[in-house]
Amino acid sequence: MALKALDIFKLTPKKNCKDCGFPTCMAFSMKVASGAVEVSKCPHMSDDAIAKLSEATAPLMRALKVGSGTSEYELGAETVLFRHEKTLVNRNRYAVAFDDSMTNEQIDFKIANIKAVNYIRIGEEMKAEMVVLEYRDNKEGFLNLVNRVNESGLDVTHIIVCEDVDIAKEAIEILKDKKPVVYGANKENYKGMVELVKDLKLALGVKAANLEELYATIEAIQGLGYRELILDVTGENIKDTFTNAVQVRRIALKEQDRTFGYPSIVFANKLSNNDPQMEVALSSMFTIKYGSIIVIDDIDYSKALPLFALRQNIYTDPQRPMRVEPKVYPMNNADENSPVMVTVDFALTYFIVSGDIERSKVPVYLAIPDAGGYSVLTAWSAGKFSGSSIAKFIKESKIEDMTKNRDLIIPGKAAVLKGDIEDNLPGWNVIIGTEESMEIPKFLKEYKAKQDEAIANA
Repeated sequence: MALKALDIFKLTPKKNCKDCGFPTCMAFSMKVASGAVEVSKCPHMSDDAIAKLSEATAPLMRALKVGSGTSEYELGAETVLFRHEKTLVNRNRYAVAFDDSMTNEQIDFKIANIKAVNYIRIGEEMKAEMVVLEYRDNKEGFLNLVNRVNESGLDVTHIIVCEDVDIAKEAIEILKDKKPVVYGANKENYKGMVELVKDLKLALGVKAANLEELYATIEAIQGLGYRELILDVTGENIKDTFTNAVQVRRIALKEQDRTFGYPSIVFANKLSNNDPQMEVALSSMFTIKYGSIIVIDDIDYSKALPLFALRQNIYTDPQRPMRVEPKVYPMNNADENSPVMVTVDFALTYFIVSGDIERSKVPVYLAIPDAGGYSVLTAWSAGKFSGSSIAKFIKESKIEDMTKNRDLIIPGKAAVLKGDIEDNLPGWNVIIGTEESMEIPKFLKEYKAKQDEAIANA
């Protein structure tokens, strides 16, 4: 049972020293109880008090770090079932499946696909972050697979799928510097698997025939003192898998049973029966309910675009709008004669506006000041998108060094800002643009035609 703020307060030094960043020890205790702050944030808490509180105040779902270097990812640590309750913490990761029956050509083909799908969306790199390396019955083929993927240059976390302790040990030896996940512990081999991973503190994947058997196996592994676990909730069919995923998460977070308080893995590739569209549908479902790792057969843009966009939306704090970086974005090979358009940093607004600018094929500098991540009208009404803030950004961005053109095009819905901007930006000609983004291509083409005509008549 999680401790209440008063229970935590009793173990604080009660100095109200503010060294923790909060005005009182009670305020600090309330934040610790809510899971917003770790108890170690208080520099005056005794070691004994920290030891008593750390386990009780830790998230009901354990946080695990897997992989290494730039391919290290944290899984778990979730505190709520639904995003609107608070926020989801660590986004799920997609893993591409390999197995020992594949030829070198098939292996290389999937490796090439993984390398090909890599793009940036709203400041986040989108790619397949993990690979599953599965042993079936061909030891030589399996070790060849592990070596080939390891030497391919892929920047991924490796998941070794093998229930044979001795063969898994050889695979771990190849990948031990990469901190792989080792999957394959069950009710028969769990002792050997724990011995295999405990020195390197590798995450251990646990599988079972049903939830009752899974629960008992986890209890047995915890009895050995090991808690770096990932739970396989994949069932016989889609219905069983969905039920397992939801039940495990509910038991951990609602019933506060830490036995099920671990990240999960779902083999969507095995549930989809080689149907790529079904695989995307299942991966989408378990992105929401509740796969920490989702295994897919292969990756291409037809799978990546919907899955990564969904994941980014789900794993964004609903209390913080999705934003793009405030700066000047050259569009359509903007040059020293290009005008400047300005809009807000709300991600949806940016992508719609930039897309319509690209469709116009007119060279433009798109200026994005810090508007708090709000839409145009919301930012304007909140005072985040004002004549003075726009003028300040134009000056500080040094856009005047990029273009000789002094036309500044503002959103039609912010036409009221025209006079204020002109007062703050002497020498600039403020033009009221369109009210709707879809009208931008026509507007810019007409603007360009008038500009060309003026140059020809000069």
